[in-house]
Amino acid sequence: MRLSPVFLAVVAIASPLAGIMVAKGETVDTSALEIEPINGAENPVDVSPQVKQENKVVVARLADQLEAEAQPEIIVPTEIHVPTTTTTFSTAQPKQPEAVVVPQVVVPIDTNKTPEKTQDLELSTDAINPGTENSGLVRANPEPAESVVLPEVSETKNTSNQTEITPDSLTAQGAAPLLRPKPKQTTPSNQPPVNQQPAPNAPEPETIPGNNSDQPAEQPEPPATPENAEPRTPSAADEARVLVSEVVVRTTTTAPLPKELEDEVYRVIRTQAGRTTTRSQLQEDINAIFTTGFFSDVRAEPEDTPLGVRVSFIVQPNPILRKVQVDANPGTGVPSVLPATIAEEVFKEQYGKILNLRELNQGIQELNKRYRDQGYVLAQVIGSPQVAADGTVVLRVAEGVVEDIRVRYRTKEGQEQDAQGNPIRGRTQDYIVKRELQSKPGTVFNRNTVQKDLQRVFGLGLFEDVNVSLDPGSDPSKVDVVVNLVERSSGSIGATGGISSASGLFAGISYQQQNLNGRNQKLGAEFQVGQRELLFDLRFTDPWIAGDPYRTSYTVNAFRRRSISLIFDGEDRNIETVNPNNPTEEGDRPRVLRLGGGVTFTRPLSKDVFQPAEWTALAGVQYQRVSIRDADGNLRSLGQVPNEPPIDLSFSGEGKDDLLTVQLGAVRDLRNNPLQPTDGSFLRVGVDQSLPVGLGNIFLTRLRGTYTQFFPVKFTNFAKGPQALAVSLQAGTVLGDLPPYEAFSLGGTNSVRGYDEGALGSGRSFVQATAEYRFPVFSVISGVLFLDVGSDFGTGKDVPGNPARLLDKPGSGYGYGIGIRIQSPLGPIRLDYGLNDEGGNRIHFGIGERF
Repeated sequence: MRLSPVFLAVVAIASPLAGIMVAKGETVDTSALEIEPINGAENPVDVSPQVKQENKVVVARLADQLEAEAQPEIIVPTEIHVPTTTTTFSTAQPKQPEAVVVPQVVVPIDTNKTPEKTQDLELSTDAINPGTENSGLVRANPEPAESVVLPEVSETKNTSNQTEITPDSLTAQGAAPLLRPKPKQTTPSNQPPVNQQPAPNAPEPETIPGNNSDQPAEQPEPPATPENAEPRTPSAADEARVLVSEVVVRTTTTAPLPKELEDEVYRVIRTQAGRTTTRSQLQEDINAIFTTGFFSDVRAEPEDTPLGVRVSFIVQPNPILRKVQVDANPGTGVPSVLPATIAEEVFKEQYGKILNLRELNQGIQELNKRYRDQGYVLAQVIGSPQVAADGTVVLRVAEGVVEDIRVRYRTKEGQEQDAQGNPIRGRTQDYIVKRELQSKPGTVFNRNTVQKDLQRVFGLGLFEDVNVSLDPGSDPSKVDVVVNLVERSSGSIGATGGISSASGLFAGISYQQQNLNGRNQKLGAEFQVGQRELLFDLRFTDPWIAGDPYRTSYTVNAFRRRSISLIFDGEDRNIETVNPNNPTEEGDRPRVLRLGGGVTFTRPLSKDVFQPAEWTALAGVQYQRVSIRDADGNLRSLGQVPNEPPIDLSFSGEGKDDLLTVQLGAVRDLRNNPLQPTDGSFLRVGVDQSLPVGLGNIFLTRLRGTYTQFFPVKFTNFAKGPQALAVSLQAGTVLGDLPPYEAFSLGGTNSVRGYDEGALGSGRSFVQATAEYRFPVFSVISGVLFLDVGSDFGTGKDVPGNPARLLDKPGSGYGYGIGIRIQSPLGPIRLDYGLNDEGGNRIHFGIGERF
């Protein structure tokens, strides 16, 4: 309680001051008043009985008027705007359960914005390339969520124990005020309107002593009509001024008000004993007290005293904050994407203290930021945080649940409809796109997840452009995700022709379809007709079996292939076929003809099919009829080197074998870039087990493995770009039966460079190691220094007929050299110059890296 040191007199007023004033954020536009004490604050004034009586009449009339003004109308926002995605949602305030007796704080977002045209989140094709600065970025960057600030606050009278803090107590920055004063009440019929002339015998308007302006004590207002129903903001000059004799701060609770809170009230109010005040100033003081954040209810009670007007500020402090809980996605059944510990981390510094709405607001902003940092750009706190009497606060959060996912096709020009106004129809079936999306209906929208989804869809190779736009769902707190696609041509036809030593004059045609029946199934066919034979290769691949949850793929192929076997080729001489009907006839280089087919299944070994699998498993079965023929396609079972006895070219001795194998394998890929790796490792192991059926009754077990390690280095400075040291080790062996054409071959472009193809050795077992230093030279050209080492461990003699001995293959050796790589649409074009340990040299040409 603070008293004036002198007795105070009452000044005249122009309009009544409320007997009881209650408000929570009424937005009255008043100017700051610097009011000096009337008659001097230092000189006591003798208040006569007549003045005291008149003062009582004024205060009583003020109380009557403010009782009639009731409480301001509260406008609750029904729409929230999500600035991060320019998508507008409409949400209504949920009804507060009657049994809950708690204050409510609404955190609305900007209510004055109307829904805008949805904005695309676009993924450019260059964003797919890993290792680039903008790798995997969506074009449309979401803006940070708007700041939440505390506005003016106005009280709502309670008829129960529950206190409600109006929606604008925590509102979005820049939003229009949500609290609007009600129109003033109509004037009683016994009071003449302002513009009406008084009756001839009407008494003169009552005045208050000390009012120099001789203004009437009351100015009756005209009846409320549609024309004058709008509230009028009084100016400082129009408002009544009364002298304050005493200022008191009280609480509605039985417990005394903590001194720090009492001091906080006195600090922010302008009303002081010994000075005059107005209704607007009291409203400003109420707002100032409320915006300290410590109180859930504030009102002012002016009352007449013998010494003047006593102003009592009656406050209800907030409870001590004990716990903050998050109620995510109410009514949807979708659990929160943030752990419960996040709320504890954000608000733990406020626990054990009196709940402060400002600090609570700051915590809400931090919680919204936590969502944004993890990619949940649509998530934000909405509605009225429920504050229980025990200090528990419940925050409702709309995290942005995906209601539906739609696929929409566009032309290359970006049009979504044809000339007739019909939607553009794509060849690709919708489920092919949707199964690549980790975002599903019923999940929470996440920008980072959508980025990866777009990368997977683009990686199908079926589309030229992929982007995402958002549409409001049927529920205002939900969103529809629309995947916009521009398809590319998926089929191609090619023709080949020429002459070769294997086929003579030939011509061929090939066909490739990357999106068969719109199911992303691939069909490839190649036919070749030559002077000597017909070759074909037919292949069908389904990269993801429909309905399979593990992304299992399979490939079915049928083939007829013919090649000159490296096992029977040497550097200086070759093994040639023998015509049993004419042994003296000059022979040909043996051709190995394989006719057969098979099926292979592949599955990533990962619990989450949307995450890159560390391991991939392979399983399949294949059948081949293998036959040895001469250049004219005649079956030949024997071959020889001049002056050497003939040897069997097949395992059965009849020139043809049946080979049925079951294949198992596994791949572990930890490379940072499959196309141009500079770090990580790659491991492949496999086993082929033949079943002894058909000609030859072959029973063999082939084991093979490859391990590669990449190390980032920087040894040279020719040009900017990544450098790497790559080391590879390959080994294999055959257990059991071994047809000659199934032996391992060493030497050549993909083996030990510096040697001709297959010229280093052939045997039952082998090992070869390679080291390469890869560095950029300029632009699209890079360089390579390499060293290759290989050995068959002397197992060439274990191959039937020992062809390696007949052809004088050394069995072990090494090669070294230099090469260049030219980047092209087909991959790196490889050109290597190698020297071997025997003094020979070779130029090797290929497409793709050596490993």
